[in-house]
Amino acid sequence: MVVLGHFDQRSGYGVNRPQGSASWLFTWTTAGAGRLRQGGARTSAGAGALVVLAPGVPHGYGVEPGAGHWRFWWAHCQARPSWAAWLRPYDAGHGMYVIPSAPAGVRGRVGATFRRMHADARWTGTGAPPDEPPPDESSPDESSPDGQIAVAHGSAARELALCGLEEIVLLTTARPRPTDPPPGLDARVRRAQELIDADPGAPHTVQSLAESVALSPSRFAHLFSSRLGRSPMRALREARLRHAARLLEGTDLPVERVAAASGFASPFHFNRVFRARYGEPPGAYRARHAGRSG
Repeated sequence: MVVLGHFDQRSGYGVNRPQGSASWLFTWTTAGAGRLRQGGARTSAGAGALVVLAPGVPHGYGVEPGAGHWRFWWAHCQARPSWAAWLRPYDAGHGMYVIPSAPAGVRGRVGATFRRMHADARWTGTGAPPDEPPPDESSPDESSPDGQIAVAHGSAARELALCGLEEIVLLTTARPRPTDPPPGLDARVRRAQELIDADPGAPHTVQSLAESVALSPSRFAHLFSSRLGRSPMRALREARLRHAARLLEGTDLPVERVAAASGFASPFHFNRVFRARYGEPPGAYRARHAGRSG
Protein backbone atom coordinates (compact mmCIF):
# COMPACT_ATOMS: atom_id res chain seq x y z
CA MET A 1 0.00 0.00 0.00
CA VAL A 2 0.86 3.66 -0.34
CA VAL A 3 -0.50 5.80 2.51
CA LEU A 4 -0.37 9.58 2.35
CA GLY A 5 -1.86 12.66 3.91
CA HIS A 6 -1.51 16.38 4.56
CA PHE A 7 -1.15 17.77 8.07
CA ASP A 8 -0.90 21.25 9.54
CA GLN A 9 0.31 20.63 13.07
CA ARG A 10 0.86 23.14 15.88
CA SER A 11 3.59 23.37 18.50
CA GLY A 12 3.79 20.28 20.66
CA TYR A 13 3.08 17.79 17.88
CA GLY A 14 5.57 14.95 17.69
CA VAL A 15 5.93 11.31 16.68
CA ASN A 16 8.50 8.88 18.11
CA ARG A 17 9.14 5.43 16.62
CA PRO A 18 11.88 3.61 18.58
CA GLN A 19 11.83 0.74 16.09
CA GLY A 20 11.55 2.94 13.02
CA SER A 21 9.04 2.11 10.33
CA ALA A 22 8.52 -0.91 8.08
CA SER A 23 8.18 1.44 5.10
CA TRP A 24 9.93 4.48 3.65
CA LEU A 25 8.64 7.85 4.84
CA PHE A 26 8.61 10.93 2.60
CA THR A 27 7.84 14.39 4.01
CA TRP A 28 7.40 17.54 1.91
CA THR A 29 7.16 20.79 3.90
CA THR A 30 4.94 23.55 2.53
CA ALA A 31 4.95 26.04 5.44
CA GLY A 32 6.32 26.43 8.96
CA ALA A 33 9.10 24.06 9.91
CA GLY A 34 9.60 20.53 11.18
CA ARG A 35 12.45 18.75 12.91
CA LEU A 36 13.27 15.15 12.01
CA ARG A 37 15.75 12.64 13.38
CA GLN A 38 16.77 9.22 12.11
CA GLY A 39 19.29 7.28 14.12
CA GLY A 40 22.04 9.81 14.81
CA ALA A 41 21.05 12.16 11.96
CA ARG A 42 19.10 15.36 12.56
CA THR A 43 17.64 17.98 10.25
CA SER A 44 15.24 20.90 10.15
CA ALA A 45 12.77 21.13 7.27
CA GLY A 46 11.40 24.43 6.02
CA ALA A 47 9.19 25.17 3.02
CA GLY A 48 10.44 23.35 -0.07
CA ALA A 49 12.32 20.63 1.83
CA LEU A 50 11.92 16.94 1.01
CA VAL A 51 13.15 14.59 3.74
CA VAL A 52 13.17 10.83 3.16
CA LEU A 53 13.59 8.28 5.97
CA ALA A 54 14.55 4.69 5.18
CA PRO A 55 12.81 1.85 7.06
CA GLY A 56 14.13 0.02 10.09
CA VAL A 57 15.94 2.91 11.80
CA PRO A 58 14.62 4.59 14.99
CA HIS A 59 13.17 7.95 14.08
CA GLY A 60 11.01 10.79 15.28
CA TYR A 61 9.66 14.07 14.00
CA GLY A 62 7.61 17.04 15.09
CA VAL A 63 7.17 20.78 14.88
CA GLU A 64 10.45 22.71 15.00
CA PRO A 65 10.66 24.53 18.36
CA GLY A 66 9.73 28.16 17.85
CA ALA A 67 8.22 27.61 14.40
CA GLY A 68 4.61 27.73 15.57
CA HIS A 69 3.38 25.09 13.13
CA TRP A 70 4.45 22.58 10.48
CA ARG A 71 2.39 22.10 7.33
CA PHE A 72 3.53 19.12 5.30
CA TRP A 73 2.62 16.25 3.03
CA TRP A 74 3.73 12.78 4.05
CA ALA A 75 3.71 9.39 2.36
CA HIS A 76 4.59 5.86 3.48
CA CYS A 77 5.51 3.33 0.78
CA GLN A 78 8.02 0.75 -0.38
CA ALA A 79 10.45 2.81 -2.47
CA ARG A 80 11.43 1.71 -5.94
CA PRO A 81 15.09 0.59 -6.18
CA SER A 82 15.79 3.08 -8.98
CA TRP A 83 15.23 6.00 -6.57
CA ALA A 84 18.36 5.14 -4.60
CA ALA A 85 20.73 6.63 -7.18
CA TRP A 86 18.80 9.93 -7.25
CA LEU A 87 18.70 10.22 -3.46
CA ARG A 88 22.30 9.13 -2.83
CA PRO A 89 23.88 12.61 -3.23
CA TYR A 90 21.58 13.83 -0.42
CA ASP A 91 22.49 11.09 2.08
CA ALA A 92 22.71 12.60 5.58
CA GLY A 93 23.58 9.27 7.19
CA HIS A 94 21.60 6.65 9.13
CA GLY A 95 19.10 6.22 6.28
CA MET A 96 18.10 9.89 6.13
CA TYR A 97 18.10 11.79 2.82
CA VAL A 98 17.65 15.56 2.88
CA ILE A 99 16.90 17.83 -0.08
CA PRO A 100 16.89 21.05 1.98
CA SER A 101 15.44 23.45 -0.55
CA ALA A 102 13.94 22.32 -3.84
CA PRO A 103 14.15 24.91 -6.65
CA ALA A 104 11.31 27.43 -6.46
CA GLY A 105 10.28 26.59 -10.01
CA VAL A 106 9.30 23.00 -9.14
CA ARG A 107 7.56 23.50 -5.78
CA GLY A 108 4.15 24.18 -7.29
CA ARG A 109 4.37 21.03 -9.38
CA VAL A 110 5.43 18.94 -6.37
CA GLY A 111 2.40 20.20 -4.43
CA ALA A 112 0.14 19.47 -7.41
CA THR A 113 1.57 15.94 -7.64
CA PHE A 114 0.78 15.24 -3.99
CA ARG A 115 -2.78 16.52 -4.48
CA ARG A 116 -3.16 14.32 -7.56
CA MET A 117 -1.83 11.31 -5.65
CA HIS A 118 -4.33 11.95 -2.86
CA ALA A 119 -7.18 12.02 -5.38
CA ASP A 120 -5.92 8.99 -7.35
CA ALA A 121 -5.80 6.88 -4.17
CA ARG A 122 -9.58 6.50 -4.44
CA TRP A 123 -9.48 5.21 -8.03
CA THR A 124 -10.50 1.59 -8.59
CA GLY A 125 -9.03 1.38 -12.09
CA THR A 126 -12.41 1.63 -13.82
CA GLY A 127 -14.00 4.79 -15.12
CA ALA A 128 -12.30 8.16 -14.99
CA PRO A 129 -9.83 8.89 -12.18
CA PRO A 130 -11.09 11.40 -9.56
CA ASP A 131 -10.45 15.05 -10.30
CA GLU A 132 -7.54 16.70 -8.52
CA PRO A 133 -8.69 19.60 -6.27
CA PRO A 134 -7.76 22.86 -8.01
CA PRO A 135 -5.18 24.95 -6.15
CA ASP A 136 -6.10 28.28 -4.62
CA GLU A 137 -4.09 30.83 -6.62
CA SER A 138 -3.55 33.06 -3.60
CA SER A 139 -2.49 30.18 -1.35
CA PRO A 140 -1.91 26.91 -3.24
CA ASP A 141 -1.85 24.78 -0.09
CA GLU A 142 -5.26 25.90 1.17
CA SER A 143 -6.92 23.37 -1.14
CA SER A 144 -4.89 20.52 0.36
CA PRO A 145 -7.04 17.98 2.23
CA ASP A 146 -5.74 18.69 5.73
CA GLY A 147 -6.04 15.73 8.08
CA GLN A 148 -7.45 13.36 5.46
CA ILE A 149 -5.46 10.15 5.06
CA ALA A 150 -5.61 8.34 1.72
CA VAL A 151 -4.72 4.68 1.25
CA ALA A 152 -3.84 3.58 -2.28
CA HIS A 153 -4.30 -0.18 -1.96
CA GLY A 154 -5.72 -1.04 -5.38
CA SER A 155 -3.11 -1.96 -7.98
CA ALA A 156 -3.93 0.97 -10.27
CA ALA A 157 -4.05 3.51 -7.45
CA ARG A 158 -0.86 2.15 -5.90
CA GLU A 159 1.12 2.33 -9.14
CA LEU A 160 -0.15 5.84 -9.85
CA ALA A 161 0.91 6.91 -6.36
CA LEU A 162 4.38 5.39 -6.80
CA CYS A 163 4.71 7.11 -10.18
CA GLY A 164 3.77 10.37 -8.45
CA LEU A 165 6.43 9.86 -5.77
CA GLU A 166 8.96 9.03 -8.47
CA GLU A 167 8.11 12.31 -10.19
CA ILE A 168 8.59 14.16 -6.88
CA VAL A 169 11.98 12.55 -6.27
CA LEU A 170 13.07 13.45 -9.80
CA LEU A 171 11.82 17.02 -9.55
CA THR A 172 13.54 17.71 -6.25
CA THR A 173 16.85 15.97 -7.01
CA ALA A 174 17.22 16.96 -10.68
CA ARG A 175 19.32 20.08 -10.23
CA PRO A 176 22.73 19.62 -11.86
CA ARG A 177 25.36 18.36 -9.40
CA PRO A 178 28.32 17.32 -11.59
CA THR A 179 30.52 20.16 -10.38
CA ASP A 180 30.97 21.68 -6.95
CA PRO A 181 31.83 25.37 -7.47
CA PRO A 182 33.96 27.02 -4.80
CA PRO A 183 32.29 29.25 -2.18
CA GLY A 184 31.99 32.87 -3.22
CA LEU A 185 32.08 32.09 -6.93
CA ASP A 186 30.97 35.01 -9.08
CA ALA A 187 27.21 34.68 -9.68
CA ARG A 188 27.63 35.17 -13.44
CA VAL A 189 30.19 32.39 -13.71
CA ARG A 190 28.00 30.13 -11.55
CA ARG A 191 25.00 30.83 -13.78
CA ALA A 192 26.95 30.03 -16.95
CA GLN A 193 28.20 26.77 -15.44
CA GLU A 194 24.63 25.87 -14.44
CA LEU A 195 23.44 26.46 -18.02
CA ILE A 196 26.19 24.19 -19.34
CA ASP A 197 25.45 21.45 -16.79
CA ALA A 198 21.69 21.58 -17.32
CA ASP A 199 21.85 21.06 -21.10
CA PRO A 200 25.34 20.17 -22.31
CA GLY A 201 24.05 19.06 -25.71
CA ALA A 202 22.73 22.53 -26.54
CA PRO A 203 24.66 24.63 -29.10
CA HIS A 204 26.35 26.79 -26.46
CA THR A 205 29.00 29.26 -27.58
CA VAL A 206 31.09 31.79 -25.71
CA GLN A 207 28.84 34.48 -27.16
CA SER A 208 25.57 32.80 -26.16
CA LEU A 209 26.79 32.12 -22.64
CA ALA A 210 28.11 35.67 -22.32
CA GLU A 211 24.74 37.07 -23.43
CA SER A 212 22.95 34.95 -20.85
CA VAL A 213 24.88 36.71 -18.06
CA ALA A 214 24.96 40.17 -19.69
CA LEU A 215 28.71 40.30 -20.39
CA SER A 216 30.77 40.81 -23.50
CA PRO A 217 32.29 37.58 -24.87
CA SER A 218 35.85 38.66 -24.08
CA ARG A 219 35.00 39.79 -20.54
CA PHE A 220 32.98 36.64 -19.90
CA ALA A 221 35.71 34.29 -21.18
CA HIS A 222 38.34 36.01 -19.04
CA LEU A 223 36.14 35.99 -15.92
CA PHE A 224 35.13 32.34 -16.37
CA SER A 225 38.71 31.15 -16.95
CA SER A 226 40.16 33.15 -14.07
CA ARG A 227 37.54 31.88 -11.60
CA LEU A 228 37.36 28.21 -12.62
CA GLY A 229 40.79 27.60 -14.14
CA ARG A 230 39.42 26.42 -17.48
CA SER A 231 37.87 28.10 -20.49
CA PRO A 232 34.11 28.03 -21.09
CA MET A 233 34.57 25.71 -24.07
CA ARG A 234 36.75 23.35 -22.04
CA ALA A 235 34.05 23.25 -19.34
CA LEU A 236 31.44 22.60 -22.04
CA ARG A 237 33.43 19.71 -23.51
CA GLU A 238 33.82 18.13 -20.07
CA ALA A 239 30.07 18.44 -19.43
CA ARG A 240 29.31 16.90 -22.83
CA LEU A 241 31.62 13.97 -22.14
CA ARG A 242 29.97 13.34 -18.76
CA HIS A 243 26.58 13.48 -20.44
CA ALA A 244 27.72 11.04 -23.14
CA ALA A 245 29.07 8.65 -20.50
CA ARG A 246 25.69 8.61 -18.73
CA LEU A 247 23.90 7.88 -22.01
CA LEU A 248 26.30 5.03 -22.77
CA GLU A 249 25.76 3.57 -19.29
CA GLY A 250 21.99 3.85 -19.23
CA THR A 251 20.71 3.55 -22.82
CA ASP A 252 21.21 1.42 -25.92
CA LEU A 253 21.36 4.42 -28.27
CA PRO A 254 23.86 3.98 -31.11
CA VAL A 255 27.16 5.71 -30.46
CA GLU A 256 26.43 8.18 -33.28
CA ARG A 257 23.17 9.18 -31.58
CA VAL A 258 24.94 9.52 -28.24
CA ALA A 259 27.47 11.83 -29.87
CA ALA A 260 24.76 14.00 -31.42
CA ALA A 261 22.67 14.11 -28.23
CA SER A 262 25.75 15.23 -26.30
CA GLY A 263 26.52 18.11 -28.66
CA PHE A 264 29.27 16.53 -30.80
CA ALA A 265 28.73 17.22 -34.49
CA SER A 266 31.29 14.65 -35.63
CA PRO A 267 31.21 11.02 -34.41
CA PHE A 268 34.91 10.73 -35.30
CA HIS A 269 35.77 13.73 -33.10
CA PHE A 270 33.54 12.33 -30.33
CA ASN A 271 35.33 8.97 -30.40
CA ARG A 272 38.71 10.67 -30.23
CA VAL A 273 37.97 13.01 -27.30
CA PHE A 274 35.99 10.34 -25.42
CA ARG A 275 38.91 7.93 -25.63
CA ALA A 276 41.31 10.63 -24.48
CA ARG A 277 39.08 11.39 -21.48
CA TYR A 278 38.06 7.86 -20.39
CA GLY A 279 40.93 5.76 -21.74
CA GLU A 280 38.77 3.62 -24.03
CA PRO A 281 36.42 4.13 -26.99
CA PRO A 282 32.66 4.63 -26.36
CA GLY A 283 31.74 1.05 -27.36
CA ALA A 284 34.18 -0.49 -24.91
CA TYR A 285 33.10 1.91 -22.17
CA ARG A 286 29.45 0.86 -22.68
CA ALA A 287 30.34 -2.83 -22.56
CA ARG A 288 32.19 -2.35 -19.27
CA HIS A 289 29.58 -0.08 -17.61
CA ALA A 290 26.33 -1.46 -19.05
CA GLY A 291 23.45 -1.45 -16.57
CA ARG A 292 24.94 1.00 -14.08
CA SER A 293 22.67 3.71 -12.74
CA GLY A 294 23.29 7.10 -11.15
